[in-house]
Amino acid sequence: MQEITMEKGMIDKIEHIIQHQEKRKLHLVWGLVGVLFFSLLFSSCSIKVRMDGASIDYSKTKTIQISDFPIRSSYVWGPMGPLFNNALKDQYANHTKLIQVRRNGDLKLEGEITQYSQRNKSVSSEGYSAQTELSITVNVRFTNKANHAEDFERQFTASQTYETTRSLNSVQEELVTEMCRDLCDQIFNATVANW
Repeated sequence: MQEITMEKGMIDKIEHIIQHQEKRKLHLVWGLVGVLFFSLLFSSCSIKVRMDGASIDYSKTKTIQISDFPIRSSYVWGPMGPLFNNALKDQYANHTKLIQVRRNGDLKLEGEITQYSQRNKSVSSEGYSAQTELSITVNVRFTNKANHAEDFERQFTASQTYETTRSLNSVQEELVTEMCRDLCDQIFNATVANW
């Protein structure tokens, strides 16, 4: 009888050890699954999500030369040139790791502001202009020393509309700032974002 009790006690201990080992295996498997899941999640995010919005090979491209764009338009608003030039330089400074240089950049942006104009966009029922459209066009020459197949010369245009009940002087700074931002986004996407 004592042998049966002893065997039963040993069997209980063995079952307890086996259950404990199975729990450890289960915890190990779930731990590995968790590590695998998070490593796949983070590797997927690092491939798909770019914090700078640019697709630049920084091992080949380290610098950018952005020349000031002079105003070649017959209609001019004085602050427009500096607003556009500063916004363009800020776009590349804030969204890439490229170092801006005065000459011999790996990438080169140059051009001119060719048009600044306004036109009637819509007419009211009384026959008067109800809205006016303001637009800016820039001509851009882009050079990529590492890949001349990406070089181009192209025009970009941005426009904004305002109610004719408001004077141009009251809305001009806000609208030109918005158009400069739009133009800089277009140029950035065409040069280094490669969308």
